Amino acid sequence: GNRTLLTEFILSGLSSRPELQHLLFFTICFVYSMTLIGNLLICMVTVHPSLHTPMYFFLRVLSFLDISTASVVVPKMLVNILSEDRSISYLGCVTQLYCVVFLTATEWYLLAAMAYDRYVAVCCPLRYPAIMSTRACLSLVLLSCCSGKVVSVVQTAWVFNLSLCGPRRINYFFCDIPPLVLLSCTDTSRYERQLISATVLVIFTPFCLILLSYACIISSILRISSAESRHRTFSTCSSHLTVVTLYCASGTLIYLQPKSSNSQDTKKILALIYTTVIPTLNPLIYSLRNKEVKEVLIRVM
Repeated sequence: GNRTLLTEFILSGLSSRPELQHLLFFTICFVYSMTLIGNLLICMVTVHPSLHTPMYFFLRVLSFLDISTASVVVPKMLVNILSEDRSISYLGCVTQLYCVVFLTATEWYLLAAMAYDRYVAVCCPLRYPAIMSTRACLSLVLLSCCSGKVVSVVQTAWVFNLSLCGPRRINYFFCDIPPLVLLSCTDTSRYERQLISATVLVIFTPFCLILLSYACIISSILRISSAESRHRTFSTCSSHLTVVTLYCASGTLIYLQPKSSNSQDTKKILALIYTTVIPTLNPLIYSLRNKEVKEVLIRVM
């Protein structure tokens, strides 16, 4: 019955200190602009005929997911920084949580698909065109989206079936699972166990598949006699490993302890990195460490 009384929530934002609001606004606005520009450039560059390979197809999808994740969180956050009214409707909160979980879960499964693509390219180069066909790539992306949708529907339903009878103020800058769990006035230990299981399913299962793929890749690289060939082969994989490490570290620290109120400020910083900073870094990581992308980007510019 108390759930029906909650028609809106109040987002406290990143900081309550008035003197920091304008600095936060311009900093986040700049980072968001770089996210849009960088990822749109990646989308444009990877359409080039010389980059019509599965690796760049997955990179284009990853850039689209990064733009979407940042756009679900950042515009509302920017409005709230400069506005005295920081409310978000109940339906708006449900929608935002659903979209964030869907996009981030889909991105995790996509990273696993990208690791599989690198495994086939390095370990089965002669069969690579047959295995990683256009149909196979589209199927992997569709499977990632379907998996992300299932995770998002289940997690959103679980959270909003809790008795959210606490204060409607959310100590966060967007609707996410950990701050919403803190609003519950009932025992959430069962839900927290379910969330940990979901975290293992969404993060650690793809992470283990990625590690297995790279164990096989490193084994194949070490058998290459030419040092230059070893370096060139590993450089195509190092960018992906960097992104996976950033996602795994921040996502694990946020969701493995959902009701740890003592670390809420720390979780805000991690969530900011997860939803805003990493989408900005992805184009830099993939373009600066990839000779082919740099060459095409220079021609496009």
